[in-house]
Amino acid sequence: MEKNPIYELDAGEYNLKLAEALKKMPEFKKPEWVDFVKSSPSKVRPIEDVEFWHKRAAGILRQIYKRGIVGVNRLKTRYGSKKKRGMKPEKFVKAGGKIIRTVLQQADAAGFTEIAKGIKGVKGKKPGRQLTEKGKKFLESVK
Repeated sequence: MEKNPIYELDAGEYNLKLAEALKKMPEFKKPEWVDFVKSSPSKVRPIEDVEFWHKRAAGILRQIYKRGIVGVNRLKTRYGSKKKRGMKPEKFVKAGGKIIRTVLQQADAAGFTEIAKGIKGVKGKKPGRQLTEKGKKFLESVK
């Protein structure tokens, strides 16, 4: 059986390789507004990393691969952090959803993800995104 690089490599190392592969795809283009927004209400300054968009996209795709079906709300919790509030104790705050939603829409356009079909017991809600076969093959091919 062939080794799976997603589980074999260190998460940070794999995400960097996946980000490099995503840069070559026209669907994963960084929007202009990314340079002016914060990634979360807990952050003080906008994002300064030039490679942020592709790194975040790689992280999101890896999370979907590992967890199966993932929604925007779960990813907001995953990428949230503690907000400094002066003399008051720190408090956990979820990340902003616009970046996550846009990355998921780009992944849908590339054919890597799709909206999961309804699950028994979950009525009227979209359960989230799941990887397509094309997406799984792409993630497993990155080495």
